[in-house]
Amino acid sequence: MNKSVFIATTEPYSGKSIIALGLMNRLLSKVKKIGYFKPVISYNPKEKKDAHIETVISYFGLNISYQDAYAYTREEVMNLSEAGNSDEVLETIISKYKKIEEENEFTVVEGSDFLGTGIAFEFNANVSFAKNLGAPVLMVITGENKTTAQILNAVVTTYQNFEAQEVQVLAAFVNKVKEEQVKEIQDKLQEQLQNKISISVIPELQDLRSPTMREIYEGIGGNLLFGENLLSNQVDNFITGAMNVPNFLGHIKNNTLIVTPGDRGDIILSALQANQSINYPKVSGIVLTTKHEPEEPIIRLLQGLQTVLPIISVKLGTFETINQIGRIQSRISPDNTKKIQLAISTFEHYVAIQNLDEKLVTFKSDSMTPHMFQYQLVRRAKNQKKHIVLPEGNEDRILRAAARLINQDVVTLTLLGNPQEISASIKRLGLNLEADQIRIIDPVHSSYYKDYVQTLYELRKNKNVTLDMAYDLMTDVSYFGTMMVYKGHADGMVSGAIHTTQHTIRPALQFVKTKPGVSVVSSVFFMCLPDRVSVFGDCAVNPNPNAEQLAEIAISSAESSMSFGIEPKIAMLSYSSGTSGEGEDVDKVRLATQIVKQKRPDLKVEGPIQYDAAVDPVVGRQKMPGSEVAGQASVLIFPDLNTGNNTYKAVQRETGALAIGPMLQGLNKPVNDLSRGCTVADIFNTVVITAIQAQKE
Repeated sequence: MNKSVFIATTEPYSGKSIIALGLMNRLLSKVKKIGYFKPVISYNPKEKKDAHIETVISYFGLNISYQDAYAYTREEVMNLSEAGNSDEVLETIISKYKKIEEENEFTVVEGSDFLGTGIAFEFNANVSFAKNLGAPVLMVITGENKTTAQILNAVVTTYQNFEAQEVQVLAAFVNKVKEEQVKEIQDKLQEQLQNKISISVIPELQDLRSPTMREIYEGIGGNLLFGENLLSNQVDNFITGAMNVPNFLGHIKNNTLIVTPGDRGDIILSALQANQSINYPKVSGIVLTTKHEPEEPIIRLLQGLQTVLPIISVKLGTFETINQIGRIQSRISPDNTKKIQLAISTFEHYVAIQNLDEKLVTFKSDSMTPHMFQYQLVRRAKNQKKHIVLPEGNEDRILRAAARLINQDVVTLTLLGNPQEISASIKRLGLNLEADQIRIIDPVHSSYYKDYVQTLYELRKNKNVTLDMAYDLMTDVSYFGTMMVYKGHADGMVSGAIHTTQHTIRPALQFVKTKPGVSVVSSVFFMCLPDRVSVFGDCAVNPNPNAEQLAEIAISSAESSMSFGIEPKIAMLSYSSGTSGEGEDVDKVRLATQIVKQKRPDLKVEGPIQYDAAVDPVVGRQKMPGSEVAGQASVLIFPDLNTGNNTYKAVQRETGALAIGPMLQGLNKPVNDLSRGCTVADIFNTVVITAIQAQKE
């Protein structure tokens, strides 16, 4: 059973609270612990709390704090996105959501409310949130003030937009529809969408759309004179008390709000009397306009009454006040149990419950987005914190990544370099990184230095390394950092932001060396595509591996894939598929595939196979029918460095894929190389995967 669902709309006041409440109530009949999460709220909690969050938590008694039930305010998201920090937004949302998901059997996620400007931005953001949380979507479309054609178009277009972004839609709820439109819309949507999703059409209900006196008071401001205990009164109608009393009384309907100038004592008193009379409908409250408040004798009379309707005084004129009241949209609040229960009963009456239940049970997300993958990596790294050394300690990108790693408590870090210079750089960059949170070592002045020199000399003297040469080599941060890993003073090393690949990995090849049974060090990139994560190897180390080496790279890559939670389906890439091609290059791939099958019969492998046949299900079925790998390969092995390096960069640039790596495989202990063009995010991710490698070691 899927563990979450995302309720999304495309415009404000769609009535999605009905769906949220009804769904929560329904799910609680099936599972014990339900979570609720709203990635983005509209207001700063210090000014105004989100009514949906408060209502759901209080009514259903959820064991979730208000603070944990959301990630950002709308303004915060806009500011972070404009500053180019969209990744941070998604990481925080995923992190907070995962905390709730882990503590509950099912989680209902509610999208933003679409208040203010930037509706297109909010829709795209909600698509991204749903996709990165791996949650199927329940669409809520409002039919208020729309023709049948407009409603149909809104539903179909929204569905297509979600599908185009590869976000699965389970159901559509069309809310606030005129009673006479309900059946026609239901039938036409079933016809147009051909039962691809569950369709429920909910008519407009006056009792749900009508605001309370509290909402009116909060909406227009002013001064509450009387009736605080009756602010829950519902307002279905409002009239202007600007006529004489007999005419005024004739216009009162049930649950009427009376708007009148504050000096109309006759209207005030007659409204109170009408409310008490069995011959007149209920009056909900009174709003007094034009700065006037009742004269002292009227106030004294009201103070002496046992029960007084809510009376609010405002500075605006009567016309402006009426317009302001007319714009108030009702929301279901925690104190209005009547509306909560009505929302739940409305959901149960109009929603295709059984159809929805089946879709919730059978949905399973097979996609793995980049941020989902990153979140899982960070969580794994945190589970068993490792100590990583970063030799390039005075590089700004390294320091920014280090601050992020320390602040998220992912790893323990050592930076190599001059302590004074590094401290000055941290201060210059304004990083939140205290001296006691990180260790800084100057190799030459380190207490390890002489021991490391002697160790290097003993390990390499048969390779003509003298003691003087060892002293000199150990001043190099790459040698010193690698020796820290070799000696167990660090669990892994990441370098290469300002050094070449050769400079970074040469010490590891010289004395960390390869694992037993492994003859070649190779590399993989985790290519985080929009809907999946693929493993590309080898794209960074071996220029032209022979068949035996290529087979070894494939096996190592499959093991790396499994270590990071990706089921390995290996595609041995070439310029032809199956038996269609001939020549030295394709024969090498064919032989390598045979070697993999012989050495590891447990692995699913196909080769030679072309890239399109490996990743595209349609092409895969055409070119290699019946293959377990074609069209669904997760580990792609390139025949040489030229092909692999160019392909990973082409995929990265043309698709916007996140490339994590290269991660070196085959060494006894983890040492990883960065590209000199790496970003702070690249460094962060490489340190994380190095830490996970160290856990395995």
